[in-house]
Amino acid sequence: MLHHLKKYILFSFLLSLTFLFYDCKSDTPATTKTIKTEAPKGMVWVEGKTFLQGAKASDKYAMPREKPAHQVTVDGFYIDVTEVTNKQFKAFVEATNYVTVAERKIDWEKMKSQLPPDTPKPHDSILQPGSLIFNKNVNAVVNMNNYTQWWTWKIGANWRHPYGPGSSIEGKDNYPVVHVALEDALAYCKWANRRLPTEAEWEAAAQGNQTDAIFTWGNDATILNANANTWQGVFPTKNESKDGFEFIAEVKSYPPNSIGLYDMLGNVWELTSDLFHVNYYKQLDTTSPILNPKGAAKSYSPSNPYQVEHVMKGGSFLCHDSYCASFRISAKMGVTVDSGSDHMGFRTVATPAMLERK
Repeated sequence: MLHHLKKYILFSFLLSLTFLFYDCKSDTPATTKTIKTEAPKGMVWVEGKTFLQGAKASDKYAMPREKPAHQVTVDGFYIDVTEVTNKQFKAFVEATNYVTVAERKIDWEKMKSQLPPDTPKPHDSILQPGSLIFNKNVNAVVNMNNYTQWWTWKIGANWRHPYGPGSSIEGKDNYPVVHVALEDALAYCKWANRRLPTEAEWEAAAQGNQTDAIFTWGNDATILNANANTWQGVFPTKNESKDGFEFIAEVKSYPPNSIGLYDMLGNVWELTSDLFHVNYYKQLDTTSPILNPKGAAKSYSPSNPYQVEHVMKGGSFLCHDSYCASFRISAKMGVTVDSGSDHMGFRTVATPAMLERK
């Protein structure tokens, strides 16, 4: 059920059984007709546009899954100015009595169906609701491929208690909500008459008024610290906090991009509606711009073959050039549908047609 608990189980129990777990161009938008309406509160309009999705030629950090770059056209849409905040998510929970994945009792029968055959059941003391948090007390690491050295499964960690029992979001209304899984985000969207962005829409919004930039502010990597909440120093043992924040930051703590969107890079990863497939871009017909792509037809990741994953974008406060370098528009990672952590959240989009149906 909970993806990060699965990882904990695999690491804690299967390691002893010798298992190893690591981890063509158009100058004018060729969009269909979109009639712009009044922007909902807290959202901005993203003009329909044609832009370059995926790795840019000068991006030294680009991963194979981000290639090849290709022209994409998206219709206009509205997107949240910020990541969904604790205050906004609390309003949803209070209106619906919704219980998040991280707060629910764990169903071992369901969980084991998504694990390798013959995976032993862990002790009931471990099969408790919780989520994954970053271990702030890491002093040294042996192998950077072994992420279990800086992640901790925390029983009782959820959106209300981001670091486990005793922690609180009191006074943090304007921080991004975290420890939300895809199911939680979709439930919020249904309540708010919104949806998650596609990966293409997310990149279009992150580009702002640009069409082929590496970062939301352009191509200058030297001003990263002034524009995004990421890791400085030595990951994961020393964070020098040169950008002003050691870990998660309140929304709007950094300058917006050219159309007024905050924290599209850094702070917390953001969920999208696309399935994560490491070879998706390589399978596309790129002879002409692709109109409103919805992503891969199925999920595929050789490092996580047992679960369905969705694309998350934007990186987080943990991103560093020595580790993931995901503070770039084209960067992406996969996350399973039942995953939550203290560095992943989401923002929503709406279209004029959706607003008319409300």
